[in-house]
Amino acid sequence: MAHIIVVGNEKGGAGKSTVSMHVATALARMGHRVACLDLDLRQRTFARYVSNRVATMEHENLNLPSPSFHELPEIAPDQLAPGENIMDRRLAEARAELEPIADFILIDCPGSHTRLSQVAHSMADTLITPLNDSFIDFDLLARIDGEGEKILGPSVYSEMVWSARQLRARAGLTPIDWVVLRNRLGAQAMVNKRKMETAIETLARRIGFRVAPGFNERVIFRELFPRGLTLLDLKDTGVTSLNISNIAARQELRDLIRALKLPGVEVNF
Repeated sequence: MAHIIVVGNEKGGAGKSTVSMHVATALARMGHRVACLDLDLRQRTFARYVSNRVATMEHENLNLPSPSFHELPEIAPDQLAPGENIMDRRLAEARAELEPIADFILIDCPGSHTRLSQVAHSMADTLITPLNDSFIDFDLLARIDGEGEKILGPSVYSEMVWSARQLRARAGLTPIDWVVLRNRLGAQAMVNKRKMETAIETLARRIGFRVAPGFNERVIFRELFPRGLTLLDLKDTGVTSLNISNIAARQELRDLIRALKLPGVEVNF
C-alpha cells in the first residue's frame, strides 16, 4: 500500500504548501511515484503550485521529475449509502484510485478545521505539521502560561490528532508518525527562540511527536512559487551557480527528508 503523508495544521501561513511541494518533488526526483491531493477546496495554493509547474515545463520545454496531481472525484448523491458523508466518500475514492499507482500519497490540508482534513489526518502514516517559530503558532498545539514556560494543556489541533490516532488504533493500523517542523527560524538566538525550543521539546515528550528542522525564512521560496519550481529544479532551469542562501536551503531540505524517515527513502540529492 502507498505510504500516506499528510501536511497539516489549522493555521494559515505556516508554509504547508511550500513543504508539500518540496517533499513531493524531492521524492519524485529520487525515483518514487508520488500522487498529490489538495484538500483546501477554496484557496487551492498547493494545486496552483503544481499547475504553475506544468505551465513552466510547457513554456520552457522542460521535463522535470514531478509528482502527479489529482482532484477529488465527484460523487453523485444517489451513490451514497444512508448517512454516508459525501466528503468521506470522495477522499476514500481518491485513496482507492491512487494507491495502486503511487508509492507515496501526499495530502495538503487547509489551514482550518474541515471534515476532509479531519478524515485525512486519520489516514496519515506520516503527519507533518509546519509551525512558525512563534508562541502564536505554538498555541495551535498547546495552551501555555504567560511566561511561555509552563504548558497548561493540549490545544484543539493536538486533540484532533489524538482523535485520529485513536481511530487508527481501533482499526488496527500503525500509529501516526507525527513530525512537527520548526519553520521560519530566526537567525539570532533570542530569548523567545530558546523558550520556544524548550516548550516544543517538552510538549513533544508529553503528547508524542518528533521535532524536525524546517525551512528558514528565505526570499527564494516566494520567488519559486509563480513558476512552480523547487530548490531542486534550479540547475535544470539554467541556474549554473547557487548563492549561499540557496545552498543552505537545499541542505535544509536534505535534513528534512532525512528526519522524516520515510520507508524506502535514501536521500541522494
